[in-house]
Amino acid sequence: MPELTVVLPDHVSRDEALLYLAMKLYEARKLSLGKAAELAGYSVRAFVEILNKHGISVFRYPPDELDKDVQHALDPHRG
Repeated sequence: MPELTVVLPDHVSRDEALLYLAMKLYEARKLSLGKAAELAGYSVRAFVEILNKHGISVFRYPPDELDKDVQHALDPHRG
């Protein structure tokens, strides 16, 4: 695994930097939910709650695909 060394300002902790990096990599679809949570040092459940607080959705469905799946779930014999 590649390593990265970063010099952080005094007011930014290592844990905070890892959390924001993990959130951004998850949001950009570079890391899975589990890997992002691991990088940030949180359980998946806690990481999901943090993502929610920052307005990052854990649902990765495009709206039209989600709508089709919901319609299919409501009427599985339809189209």
